[in-house]
Amino acid sequence: MTGDAVEVLRLGDRTVAEYAWRPDLPSSLAPRPYLHPVRTLAGTTVTELMPASHRHHLGVSVAVAEVDGANFWGGRTFLPGHGPAWLDNQGSQVHMRWVRRRPGQLMHTLRWNSIDGSVLFYERRTLSWRPAGPDAWALDFTFSLINVAERELPIRSPAAHGRAGAGYGGFFWRAPSGQCRVTAPEDGDAVHGGRARWLSVAGAGWTLVFLGADEATRGDRWFVRTRDYVGIGSSLAWEEPLLLAPGAGLKRRIVTVIADGDVSPGRAAAYADELAA
Repeated sequence: MTGDAVEVLRLGDRTVAEYAWRPDLPSSLAPRPYLHPVRTLAGTTVTELMPASHRHHLGVSVAVAEVDGANFWGGRTFLPGHGPAWLDNQGSQVHMRWVRRRPGQLMHTLRWNSIDGSVLFYERRTLSWRPAGPDAWALDFTFSLINVAERELPIRSPAAHGRAGAGYGGFFWRAPSGQCRVTAPEDGDAVHGGRARWLSVAGAGWTLVFLGADEATRGDRWFVRTRDYVGIGSSLAWEEPLLLAPGAGLKRRIVTVIADGDVSPGRAAAYADELAA
C-alpha cells in the first residue's frame, strides 16, 4: 500500500518475499507488520492480503484476537452470548527500532499499543531465510513478547469465550484461496485443534510445510481452516486464556518451508528434522 515501509527478502537474484514493517493501514485492521507477497522460488505467490471477505487477514503476521480486551486481530471482536461485534478496540503493533538488517536476516523491536496508546507488550521479532533445496526455501519466524503493563494480561481466542473451534491467535498465514490438501504425521492428533511436529498445506503448484521449531511452539495447537478461505495458524491460547504476569514473557518460533510442487510426507518429516530439531 502507499506509504508502506518495506524490506525485500532475496535469495540470490530472486525476490521471495516483502516485509511491510511500518504499514499504512486503517485502525480497523489492527495495523501490524506483515509479509506479502511471499513467493516460491518459481515465483508463485502463496499469501493473500486484505481479501474481500476478511480484510484484516494480512499475508503472514502475528495476530491475536484479544489481549485484555484489545483486539490485535482486526475486524470484529467475539463477545460471549452475542457473537462478533464491531468495537472501538483495535490495537496496533508499532516498529520501534532495527536491531539487525542484513542479507538473510531481519530483527527489530515493536510495541503493542492498545487503541488509547497504552503499551501492553514489547516484542522482539526475527525473520531469517535460507534455501531448503533446489525448489524450496525456509522462512524462520521468531517472536518474543514481554508484558510491560502493570497488570496481568490474558491472551484469548474466541474459543476461550465459547466459540467452538475458533482457537486462532498467534502466528497466522493467509494462503491463496482454492482447493488444497492438508497433511500431518500419522501419529498426530486431528489437524485442526491438534498438535503435530509438522503440517503441510498443498495448493495449485505449491506446498507450505509448517514446523514448530521449539518446545513451546510444538506444544501449541494448530488452527487450520480450508472452508471459505485457507488460513493456518499456531495458536497461543486455544480454549483457555494464556495469562502473562507483569514482566513475564513468551517466545514462539515457526519455520515454514515454501516449496514449488508437492512435498511428500517423508520429505516434510525430513524438513522437521533438519530445520526444527
